[in-house]
Amino acid sequence: MAVVFQRPEALLDIPTHYCPGCTHGIIHRLVAESIDELGVLDKTIGVAPVGCSVLAYDYFACDMFEAAHGRAPAVATGIKRAKPEAVVFTYQGDGDLAAIGTAEIVHAATRGENITTIFVNNCIYGMTGGQMAPTTLPGQVTETSPYGRDVKLAGFPIRVSEMLSTLDGACYVERVSVDTVPNIVKAKKAIKKAFQNQIEGRGFSIIEVLSICPTNWGLSPQEAMQWLRNNMIPYYSLGVKKDSTGGGK
Repeated sequence: MAVVFQRPEALLDIPTHYCPGCTHGIIHRLVAESIDELGVLDKTIGVAPVGCSVLAYDYFACDMFEAAHGRAPAVATGIKRAKPEAVVFTYQGDGDLAAIGTAEIVHAATRGENITTIFVNNCIYGMTGGQMAPTTLPGQVTETSPYGRDVKLAGFPIRVSEMLSTLDGACYVERVSVDTVPNIVKAKKAIKKAFQNQIEGRGFSIIEVLSICPTNWGLSPQEAMQWLRNNMIPYYSLGVKKDSTGGGK
């Protein structure tokens, strides 16, 4: 019997700790499939910081480093410079990358570090209990904004992809989502291209993936997916924000 679907070699066959409905599992698979298809598992090194992705080293079959909160791009930079032949990626959430790690991601991008960043944006601090994050939407209720995010007090959400796309050192910046099968297919294509860019020495690539957090949003997985479509996508528009490889916007 022909095998039409199986677990990627780069993804270990173990249960995950993620909450029911969380889309980290989908994103993990897309990263693993890309690594497999590019044939670079034996030389791939991942970096996971603090947050819901803190245990990513349990799931990927490649070498993994654990970084302090927000410092994954700095750690990845050191690894890549010490081992330029390695394929190095960071896997980060929005509370990590867009808050305590803002300086690291901005400077890694502006230096054009030849690494790949997978940025999971669910508009909230997930692991620590659902506090307001830099990406929390105006009016969005969280543990630390029980009346909704007030932009007069907390400012506006950071559109990370648009911000990084203005930096000369950034090679490829795209925002995707994993809420539907067609969007999952597009997300896989973007993630694989980000890794291919690194293999070809093109510089810094980041893929922002819109994700859901049913537990901290207080919604069912189905309701959370619809909330993402109704609220996140209108604010965080999908698509290529920068592509200096010749793919255009």
